[in-house]
Amino acid sequence: MRAYLLQTHEMLFDAHNHAFRVLGGVPRRGIYDNMRTAVDKVGRGKERTVNARFLTMVSHYLFEAEFCNPAAGWEKGQVEKNVQDARHRLWQPTPQAESLDELNLWLEERCKALWEDIPHGIEPGSVANAWADESECLMVAGRPFDGFVEYRKRVSPTCLIHFERNRYSVPASFANRTVSLRVYPDRFQVVGTVRISVCGRA
Repeated sequence: MRAYLLQTHEMLFDAHNHAFRVLGGVPRRGIYDNMRTAVDKVGRGKERTVNARFLTMVSHYLFEAEFCNPAAGWEKGQVEKNVQDARHRLWQPTPQAESLDELNLWLEERCKALWEDIPHGIEPGSVANAWADESECLMVAGRPFDGFVEYRKRVSPTCLIHFERNRYSVPASFANRTVSLRVYPDRFQVVGTVRISVCGRA
């Protein structure tokens, strides 16, 4: 589990990268709700217009993405019940953290500890025991997916670009040019013809 400030594409991609790192590999199938960061349009039955960037991530990791029918929570097994139970275990008492990075480090260690304590419910032993048995079936993750979201931006004469109601300064060589703004959870990359500038995200 990880905490993010927003529920956007770049956060979703980052969450997958960390999940596969912690799990030690990639499952062959992922079951998803019809969240807007993955599905652009829900059609009849199993028809879906899947977000192009989400498909790029799925192709990178080579797993199969399946989407539940609308209002059919039972198709996700015990996920929603487990999430409800996990909230109580994780957030009581409320953790103290000075930053989002510190909170996410705590969440990762706390989840691993809970895996050891929580019975699987179907298989004998704990969640950690079941994970150890199933980990051999995971695919190798390889390098993390480069999970940016890209926008085309026009740099002002005063070397500023606008994004999410904020203004960011870029090198003078980008003035009056159209650049590519690559958005990550914690930073931006401003890509010009021959130069890349990196700045922190507000």
